[in-house]
Amino acid sequence: MTTLDIDTVQAFLLVAELQGFTRAAEALGTTQAAISMKLQRLETVLGKRLVERSPRAVRLTADGAAFLHHARALIEVHERALSGERPARQLLTLGISDHAAGPELVPLLERLHAMASQLALAVTIGFSRAVLDAYDTGELDAVIVRQEGSRRGGEKLTEDEFGWFAAKRFVWPRGDALPLATLAPPCGVRALAVRALDKAGVPWTESFVGGGVTAVVAAALAGLAIAPLVRRIAPPGLVDIGPAHKLPKLGTSKVMLHSKVSDPAKLAALRTLAATFRSVAATA
Repeated sequence: MTTLDIDTVQAFLLVAELQGFTRAAEALGTTQAAISMKLQRLETVLGKRLVERSPRAVRLTADGAAFLHHARALIEVHERALSGERPARQLLTLGISDHAAGPELVPLLERLHAMASQLALAVTIGFSRAVLDAYDTGELDAVIVRQEGSRRGGEKLTEDEFGWFAAKRFVWPRGDALPLATLAPPCGVRALAVRALDKAGVPWTESFVGGGVTAVVAAALAGLAIAPLVRRIAPPGLVDIGPAHKLPKLGTSKVMLHSKVSDPAKLAALRTLAATFRSVAATA
């Protein structure tokens, strides 16, 4: 009787979802060669080629795409069976900086749910400083934040470039102070933008203060003001007007993952999280 090995199916799922052997290996805490061997074993058992490999990309074959649904269902049933043996689900508490939580947030949650359904998730979105304070006091297991100040350590997920974003129809009358849309202090991105403007001698005024990046983006889309944002987060409809108006460059910022967890299930979930974030950020 032919049987499927859960580890090989999970490796296939990660290769398919993250579109590469390297990201899948990062998520499982193993090597690219080990992932390749697992996939080969699965293809041998099924008697089908599941992926097409090339130096630049990994694509599912027709058989691979057809097997994907069954693979997801198998992993979900497997995770439910395992969690049923435990008296209570473990809680993974995660804090994410508002300026770091871009388009990656949805696939992050999808992958965490699919690959670590035995964990309950508690996700907090807020200022980098606030989530770091909660992390330092032990309230959060892990945080995804922008690197600010003297704090070092952590795992780099991506490096973002900032810009001055406004609606396409936005007009900045000559002689007027630059109208800004920002988060309230102590937002690090706000502080970065204000320092750059002051150093360049550009007069500015705070036209809109939002309680979250979503509100700041809405104000910029409505044409109320200019928002300092990273390119990865800026939605369609906003354009970087910095070069046209000779505004000072804001530079780049690293997004870091900090974690103290030692539990194997939580560590595996965070490896999946890191690999997914890198994969989505690379295509944003």
